[in-house]
Parts: sequence; structure tokens; C-alpha cells
Amino acid sequence: MRLRETVSTSAAKAPYVRNLFATIADRYDFVTVALSYGQDRRWKKRLVSLAAPLAGRRVADLACGTGDIAYLLGEAGANVVGLDVTPRMLVLAGRKAPPAARPAFVAGDMSDLPFEDASFDVVTTGYGLRNVPDLARAVSEVARVLRPGGLFLSLDFNRPSNAAVRIVYHGYLTVVGSALGWLLHGDANTYRYIPESIQCYPGAPAVVRILSAHGFSEARWYPVLGGLMAIHRARRG
Repeated sequence: MRLRETVSTSAAKAPYVRNLFATIADRYDFVTVALSYGQDRRWKKRLVSLAAPLAGRRVADLACGTGDIAYLLGEAGANVVGLDVTPRMLVLAGRKAPPAARPAFVAGDMSDLPFEDASFDVVTTGYGLRNVPDLARAVSEVARVLRPGGLFLSLDFNRPSNAAVRIVYHGYLTVVGSALGWLLHGDANTYRYIPESIQCYPGAPAVVRILSAHGFSEARWYPVLGGLMAIHRARRG
């Protein structure tokens, strides 16, 4: 099955993504910095700032990866649980700070969250929504675990609406991703997943509509990097 077909089919995408992130976990931090030209950390700080105030609030960071957003949330005073489907990511996240400063990290799927209803004030995710096999289901799970009035924030790649921009963007990510795949893993397809997943992603305005359809109010998106990236912010009704 071609990569495009794999990432556009829910049943095939779920195991593919699990295997992919298990493969790239040890290179994840390097690749996010390389593909963003060092801007990734700044974007994550902006997401966290949009959740303020955070002191004393209970927060879940979904698809937390190696913990960058979870640690930023903790530094802002939140009580944080970081969740990721890849155990190796959580091992790496746990190594970034001593136990006293470490968020709680748990293994789990953001499409089937192991949390009680209405148990968080804020839910965040970085590069999470684009990777789930069923976007509507993941949004529904976020709504379930948020308390009424709670905030949801997401940082991710966007699918530009302009066809010419989309072609150039896709081409850049394909070339750079293929090169990184060969250099780091001996497989050009490893990071070609990123542009292919963007091609199958509905784009920032459509995500706003999905959030609204699942009971979120004040749903909006903030363009990042001229709209090539996006931060979504919505409040559970």
C-alpha cells in the first residue's frame, strides 16, 4: 500500500503511526528543530501562553512526545499529565528533568483517553491531531475529559488553502524529509509521512468546524509561520 493510501485510511494509519514514532523517538527532538529551523520551541511557548493563567490548574498534554510542552506547562505552575502512545517517547521525556520537577507521564492513545470525564481544566497537544486515525473521535475524547469551560489548545502543521503554496510546501517537506530519512534511518520514507499526512489533513479552518461540531465554543485558529502552521484554541461548552 502506498504511503498516501496508508495515512488516509484509519485502519492502516493507526499501526503505521505507532511503528513510525517508535522508530523515530530517539531522533524526534533533533528533527522537530531541524524542520522548523529552530522555531519549534517558540511556537510551543506561544501555545502555552494562550492557556494562561495556569497556576494550580490540572492539564493534560496529549501526544506529548519527549515532553517539551508538558515541561513548559509545569514551569507555568500547572499540574501536568503527559500522555503518549509511544513508550520510548515517555522514557526520553522522563530523562529531561529530576523526578521532583517531572510531570506525570502515562502511556495511552488520545483517541481513547484513560482519564475520567471532566477531569482537566486544560488539554493541549503538539502535532497530535494530524496523527490520529479518526480526528472527530480524538476531538470528542478531548471534550469528554475537559471540564465545562475548559480550554483546548493544539499546535500542528497546517494544510494551506492556496494550491500553489500547498504544492511548494509539500515539495519542501518531501525533499527535506526524504533527506533526513536517509541520513538518520536509511529510509527516505520515514519523514515523508509528514507531507503525506498534511495532504490528508483537512486544514485549520476545517478543524475549527470540527471543534464547534463537538461542543466547543470560541473555536479559532492562529496562523503561525504565515499560516503554514497553526495553533487552535477552543473552550468546552
